[in-house]
Amino acid sequence: MGIGSKWYRKSLLTVAGIPAVEKLSIRYGRKLAGKFIAGDTLAEALEEAETLNRIGIMVTLDHLGEGIKQLSEATAYKEQYVKLLDGIAERKVDANVSLKPTQMGLALDQGACLSNIRDVVKRARHHRNFVRIDMEDSPHTQATIDIVRRLHKEGLTNVGTVLQAYLFRTEQDAADMIRENVNLRLVKGAYKENESVAYQQLNDVRSQLKKLAQLHFEQGVYTAIASHDDHIIDWVKQYASEHSIAKDRFEFQMLYGLRSGKQAQLAKEGYRIRCYVPYGVMWYPYYTRRLAEKPANLMLVLRNMFK
Repeated sequence: MGIGSKWYRKSLLTVAGIPAVEKLSIRYGRKLAGKFIAGDTLAEALEEAETLNRIGIMVTLDHLGEGIKQLSEATAYKEQYVKLLDGIAERKVDANVSLKPTQMGLALDQGACLSNIRDVVKRARHHRNFVRIDMEDSPHTQATIDIVRRLHKEGLTNVGTVLQAYLFRTEQDAADMIRENVNLRLVKGAYKENESVAYQQLNDVRSQLKKLAQLHFEQGVYTAIASHDDHIIDWVKQYASEHSIAKDRFEFQMLYGLRSGKQAQLAKEGYRIRCYVPYGVMWYPYYTRRLAEKPANLMLVLRNMFK
């Protein structure tokens, strides 16, 4: 990213982390956050998923929450995910689920976190569904990968994770996990990371994301590319066309509330497109990361504020 974008992102995330700002935002900002959040309840999220399915868009549902302070919170989140998977099955929605390891207790007790995620993955397997373990900031990268590997060794192969192109380590992680047959979502990366561990310039991050996608395509591995960047989307479409890669061998992924028209257009063109649909009352951290991605997202919210 350019110097201006880098400054904007770091500044917004820093300001958003100030307790007084967070308190005021949570108190008064829920309506504005509705642009990016499907609702507070499971029923609202499933209704949105059904609406997207009707226009040919698949869904990943995420019950928001991260950075818990007690393991009892992790247990409650696990139970919510079990209900979510049951709800998807009952309503026959074309959707899988995504969860954060810190939401399941990673920063408190890795053993308890593994147990909680295992229960969710087992429930998903019962319903012939899939669980995506989100990738959080870099201090949690290795532990997240370790959890996925452990579950695969236990025969729970209906679980995958996310790799962030801006981290220096990701290229090697991708090669290793492709060998181990782990389903991956490829993203640029949305956390504030130090230049000692992550690329800082947009062109470098784009280059790495394309390299990761190409690695997947060359190995014949199903590929999920999560990006709103037309540069990346057009490159993937061209690469797939030039190398005779069928449209059912990869999918695009985008976020709820962003580029809805583009998502519908890709679906009409016959591409597999999946929308990441978050819901729940713990929306603030996710919301601030969306605003930090680019000034246009903040301007969109401000325009809504003054309507």
